[in-house]
Amino acid sequence: MHQCVPHMAGRWAHPEMVCSCLYDRAVAGVEDNDLHQAVLRGISETGVPTIETDWVPPSKRAEIGATFTKIAKPTLQCMFAPSS
Repeated sequence: MHQCVPHMAGRWAHPEMVCSCLYDRAVAGVEDNDLHQAVLRGISETGVPTIETDWVPPSKRAEIGATFTKIAKPTLQCMFAPSS
């Protein structure tokens, strides 16, 4: 989480709350370990959930879209309504 906060500091009043929410709510729903680690890496490197295809084994790249669909709602809730 500490790597996420600097990316969020200029955008949110309480970046630690947004980052904590992303880790606890958005990423928690990703069961596949490779995709889970890729989303965590994206948050750590950019401050928002993202996945580079190179971070995921070729056999799982087709699952990236479904993963983003799964985490879209909790991500938006974390970023725009973190107290909800």
